[in-house]
Amino acid sequence: MDFSFTDEQQALADKVKAFADETIAPHAALDDRERTFWSGFFAELGRAGLTGLAIAQEHGGRGLGAVEVGIAVEQLARAEATACYPVLNAALIGGIIGRSGTPEQQARWLPAVAAGDAVVALVLTEPEHGTDAAAIELQARRDGDGWLLTGTKTSIMLGMHATHGLVFARTGDDGARGVTAFFVPLNREGITRERLDDLGVRAGGRATLRFADVRASDDEIVGGVGEGFSGVMRGFDHSRALIAVLAVANAQAALDDALAYARERESFGKPIGKHQGVSFPLVEHATRVHAARLLAFEALWRSDAGLDHRAEANMAKWWAPRVGVDAAHQALLTLGHRGWSDDHPVSRRVRDAIGQEIADGTENATKLVVARELLGREHAP
Repeated sequence: MDFSFTDEQQALADKVKAFADETIAPHAALDDRERTFWSGFFAELGRAGLTGLAIAQEHGGRGLGAVEVGIAVEQLARAEATACYPVLNAALIGGIIGRSGTPEQQARWLPAVAAGDAVVALVLTEPEHGTDAAAIELQARRDGDGWLLTGTKTSIMLGMHATHGLVFARTGDDGARGVTAFFVPLNREGITRERLDDLGVRAGGRATLRFADVRASDDEIVGGVGEGFSGVMRGFDHSRALIAVLAVANAQAALDDALAYARERESFGKPIGKHQGVSFPLVEHATRVHAARLLAFEALWRSDAGLDHRAEANMAKWWAPRVGVDAAHQALLTLGHRGWSDDHPVSRRVRDAIGQEIADGTENATKLVVARELLGREHAP
């Protein structure tokens, strides 16, 4: 059993770390205050190859595995957690198109996603349907040789930035089998956007999107009519593990700042790290973060090995963000008044960490998946 990265994986980690430290981190505080990414942000992600990590080489991507995507997300999140969402969305939606799209769709759409030219959003959640995504109401009705999409989506990460969205609409009867996925440009006539004013992840541009008779064609359907919901659920098995990696990396960065401060700050004539009341809580949270990281990477390794990873990915998704929130909070308490100020990144990390508890499924939603894996569907909620 080997818990180390290969030489190639370590080289990837080093390269992404250098990019994140030099190109992403200097903008993080201003992006948070101004609630948007700096000009050139998406292009830089594309040039660095981060939006094409999981996309096949034949479509302009790097064709890397789930572990490698996790390695890149980890290093990016240590610099700026919010910067990970375009990478996560590209991996999730690129994976759905790669599995369920036709060869023509893959050739038409994936190169732009890989290059960062197409910024993609998962357009799934609705005002009355979040966890119960199979009950979505946005309608797609037949109109001649195409479809008209009408309804409202909300809590769409990157909604203000995205050029394209994988939009889930009801084309049939109630339930999951009546949901179809359309990959459409979000500048299309009939689409309006409204930015949401968020506690954290402020540069991410989470938004409400309204569709008023938005035209879509048959060749924009991904996976066939009625196949949209199953496609995104399979994608979540992968992306939830990546959210867990993001959460622990964000927390680890906060702990690193707290540990550095505990070495330097003095009280009663000695560094505060000498006080058990300071050092022991940091030890406890460092232990939990380390364990959650191992679970998340196990899920990604199982994915690459072709093994069932639903339980591990969903275990990681419900637990790692909770661990991350607690660890970032303890880091802020260690830093005291310095951490309370927006001048220090730990305050942003605490706010961003809370959002990671919601992204790609709440704690209860992911526990439900695990319960059905452990007990069997007939004996679980």
